[in-house]
Formats: sequence, structure tokens, C-alpha cells
Amino acid sequence: MTSTSHSSTPPCLVGVQFQPAGPIHDYDCGGLDLARGDRIVVEMARATALATVARPPRPRTDAGDGVPRVLRRADEHDLARDERNQARRHEALRFCLERIRARGMSMKLVKVDVLFDGSKVIFYFTAEGRVDFRELVRDLAQGLRKRIEMRQIGSRDESKMIGGIGPCGRELCCSTWLRDFQAVSVRMAKEQGLSLTPSRLSGMCGRLKCCLRYEYATYLELRRGLPKVGARVESVKGDGVVLRHDVLKQTAVVRRADDGVEVEVTLEDLVEQRAG
Repeated sequence: MTSTSHSSTPPCLVGVQFQPAGPIHDYDCGGLDLARGDRIVVEMARATALATVARPPRPRTDAGDGVPRVLRRADEHDLARDERNQARRHEALRFCLERIRARGMSMKLVKVDVLFDGSKVIFYFTAEGRVDFRELVRDLAQGLRKRIEMRQIGSRDESKMIGGIGPCGRELCCSTWLRDFQAVSVRMAKEQGLSLTPSRLSGMCGRLKCCLRYEYATYLELRRGLPKVGARVESVKGDGVVLRHDVLKQTAVVRRADDGVEVEVTLEDLVEQRAG
């Protein structure tokens, strides 16, 4: 039974997610008193879905009609349906793997989702290139008696769906709390003085580690106060040319012009910085 909003309750929005560490979408609360972690049933395009409240309700300031609605709190019947769907996911996964092997297809099945109403099954897979899966879809539709959708995903999405333990010894950021992927570059590693060995920079997905972004802005800020590498400087320890930095210590190594000895100087040691 669908819950309706009360006229005395001001309109509000609630943040909703459909999977752990997934994107958060705004939904109209419909007058329901919701809290973070509540399981709810929401409307989707021509269907309903089970979701979790990820962000508590907040006042809604716009008057638009395009925001989807929370239909009700999930009851025991909804949760039981989700458990049945979980069993269907395992069945669909096993059947799809059998058909992939039987047809000798070059693809890796990653995850299977079953819509809340059970009408459609979505298969997520990775592959080196384009895959002609038309015959596979016919097999799946005939065997499962459901509508079938195939979605090819990238290596980052695969790691997010599967999860795992990273080189740091902690669970992968992408599967626990990182909601979206942002651009990561080798320059970020260079600015932080990290080894450029590919095996050290790559995450479980084979791409550059997302954590290279975390302290990048801090390193840029700390580096601004240091003289540039190659600059000629004057210091209380002798004048010379800057060879390298220790950004965290806020020091620079200078080769003295008079005797060629390398000395470490702090910002307080510098008398004047001159362009090289």
C-alpha cells in the first residue's frame, strides 16, 4: 500500500542510493518521516525499486514536478521479495556463465541484477572489445523467461561492484565510500614525489589509484612556498641552486656554488629567492 503525504507536512527531499557507495539521488519524501539507513520503495521509470536512505530529509525549495517519489517504507513483504530476487540473481548468474562457456564467448560476467518487480534481468560484463551477444540474449530470455539487458562496463566499475582489499590493506575506496570516479593523472604522483613504477601506481582495476587525488591539492599548496627546482637562492648555509624538495618537511636541497656541497635548507634559512 502506498503511503501518501499529509497536507501539514512541508515538502522535502531525501537522498537515496540503490547500492553501497553508489550515487545519491534526490527523491520526494512524500511526507514520510525517514532517517538514514531506512529501507524504502521508490518509483522508477515504469517500475519500482528497493533503496536505502543515504541522506536525511531536507526542505524542498523548488516547485518542480520532475522529482521521483518515495512510495513507502519497505515492509516484510518487500524485504522477502528482495530475498527471492537474490536467489534469482544467483540462478541467472550460473545460467549465464554456462551459456558463455558453451558459446566460447570472450567476455567476463561481473554481476547480475534483477529488477524489484522481477520483470527484467541486467547482466554486467567486461570484454576487450565489442561483443555480439544477440544469441546469448536469446538463450537467456528463453531460459529465464525474463526481459534481458546486457551492459558492458569498464575495469573501474568492475572493481567497484566486486570489491576487495587494496595494496594499503583496506577495503577498496570505490566499493565502500567513493561514489564517483574522478580523473587521475601521473602528474599527481610526480607532484607527491611518488615512484612512477606502474605496479605501484595501479589499483586493483589496473588503472591509476583513485587515492592519488586525495593529497594532491595539499602538495600543490605546500609546494607554492618552496623555491623552484633549478632556481638560484641565497641562504644562511650558502648560496646555490635548488636540486630537489621535501614538500612535507618544507625544505629544499641546495648545491652550494662555492664548493658543490649539497645542504638542506628550510624556508627560514633562505635570505632571498632569485629566478634561475
